[in-house]
Amino acid sequence: MHTKLDEIDKAILRELVNDARISFREIAKRIGVSTATVASRVKRMEEEGVIKGYTTVVDAEKLGYDVAALIEVVISKGKVVDIEDEIAKIPNVQAVYDVTGQSDAIIIARFKSRAELSKFVKKLLSMEHVERTITHVVLGVRKENFSMKLLID
Repeated sequence: MHTKLDEIDKAILRELVNDARISFREIAKRIGVSTATVASRVKRMEEEGVIKGYTTVVDAEKLGYDVAALIEVVISKGKVVDIEDEIAKIPNVQAVYDVTGQSDAIIIARFKSRAELSKFVKKLLSMEHVERTITHVVLGVRKENFSMKLLID
């Protein structure tokens, strides 16, 4: 279900996506509405799930997580959701996508070393109902931006 957003909602979202620490007062000043309007709109968007939370964007490589991998997983039929949920709990995992095609899931994960990645893949392969994995190691990143900044029209 899509939530209907008006131009004020979109303007508020653009400001929050750009800087989640911005005050409601500053947003109000920038977009020309009252602070109370910003507060009530943000509260409504949080309640409706448009705004899921607030976070800090961290550079994984600066924390020593130099190895990024995309891992395709083939899972026994009927167990896909259970296995995806189990994989999603692992701290190195940044994303788990349920996909179409020859694989059932694609995982994005980060590791401090190739040895750590190897251990992770072996752990996946030891899980009951995981039939096969296909691992792609990221050699370089041309773009990585998970913010919705460009999608707020």
